Amino acid sequence: MGSMWDFREGVALSDAGIVDYDVEATDGRIGSIDESSADAGSAYVVVNTGFWIIGKKRLLPAGVVERVDDDAQRVFIRLTKDQVKDAPDFKDDHRSQRDEYDNYYAPYGHADEVT
Repeated sequence: MGSMWDFREGVALSDAGIVDYDVEATDGRIGSIDESSADAGSAYVVVNTGFWIIGKKRLLPAGVVERVDDDAQRVFIRLTKDQVKDAPDFKDDHRSQRDEYDNYYAPYGHADEVT
């Protein structure tokens, strides 16, 4: 089993990346990808929630990404809109806030786990 900070096995990122892809929660669209990192053990995506949560961005660990559809330019995550809404705000110094993210996302486990 991998860390919540790694993309699940089988999630392939194109060389072009996923910035600007739409993000689909389990119950609908929540925004688009502002940035992403595929660094082993600390991979993540930053979602700009746009008008849904005005002016807010959320950092999501890579483990919540279910799949990427390059043709449709969409990233599907295993969280609901409310789970994203209730997540900690994205902070520029997010690496120093890792414990806050770990505590929030721990109940959601890694994407390779059965929930």
